[in-house]
Amino acid sequence: MSKTGSLNKLKLTSDNLATPKSNQVTIEVKSIGLNFADFFCIHGLYKAAPKNNLIPGLEFSGVVIDKGNEVNEFSVGDKIIGVTKFGAFATHINLDKNYLMKLPDGWSFEEGASFVVQALTAYYALKELGNIKENQIVLIHSVAGGVGIYANRIAKKFNCTTIGTVGSPDKIEKIKSEKVDYILVRDKNFIPDLKKVLNDRKIDLLLESLTGKYFKDTFNLLAPQGRAIIYGASNFATHTSFPNYLELAYKYFTRPKVDILKLIEQNRSVMGFNLIWLYEKGDYLKSLLDEILELELEKPYIGEIFSFEQMHDAIRKFQSGKTFGKVVVKVE
Repeated sequence: MSKTGSLNKLKLTSDNLATPKSNQVTIEVKSIGLNFADFFCIHGLYKAAPKNNLIPGLEFSGVVIDKGNEVNEFSVGDKIIGVTKFGAFATHINLDKNYLMKLPDGWSFEEGASFVVQALTAYYALKELGNIKENQIVLIHSVAGGVGIYANRIAKKFNCTTIGTVGSPDKIEKIKSEKVDYILVRDKNFIPDLKKVLNDRKIDLLLESLTGKYFKDTFNLLAPQGRAIIYGASNFATHTSFPNYLELAYKYFTRPKVDILKLIEQNRSVMGFNLIWLYEKGDYLKSLLDEILELELEKPYIGEIFSFEQMHDAIRKFQSGKTFGKVVVKVE
């Protein structure tokens, strides 16, 4: 994109790729995973992204076609998964070897491109920030999305009771195979239904990706020492090619707020993060990926696959909020 602000400004262009540096690998991209950060970048709403000459995209899979002389971990022909600080909407990419991992045996390129961002987000939220313990109660908003599915899988590794929320009843049947203990629809009965499920118990970990009207009520149901982990702001996502700035301004000024003095009184925590910060900590990021692999999590669930030429359609579908699992773009 020459300039951010609208999906209509996302254009397919050609450029020459430089020879990889000594610590880099050149990858022929096969699949690209879509994330909320991608269209926040496209709309110019992601602070860490450049406003001009932007290539969106955080995760991909592909094949190694060249490498620098300091790269011993990978060989030409290896199938890999990559995570990058933007730039994945491409047919080829150069990337530091520390941000790559080999595609697990039996995984497709589409599955590989759907794994890193959602699994890493869920793991960092639950394990590093949430300090998840055995047999806790975990509330996961948007449990039918990519991060939500992996958050439930990881929480189950700790024998936790999971409560997942969805935006519409049609997603309940689709998510049943994920063995979420309780699935609630975010409608007018959501909070009464949640209190009924809790049965006077309290939430230990709240994974918050909505930042909308339900935050206050769910936050008030946290246990002492409970933690709210904020990793997204889907409430600010739009379903059009360019942002409605008046609507965004209203949501911004009416966003939920927390009284810091009450945090002390209630003995609760609110934490927020984004993966761009992790990208700047290469060795730490690599160690987290290794820990995630040790959990032997199941393959990601692929919702829909689009061709590279259908990138605009893929993003619009993702924006619709009517997807289940991951939306992937396949590069022929």
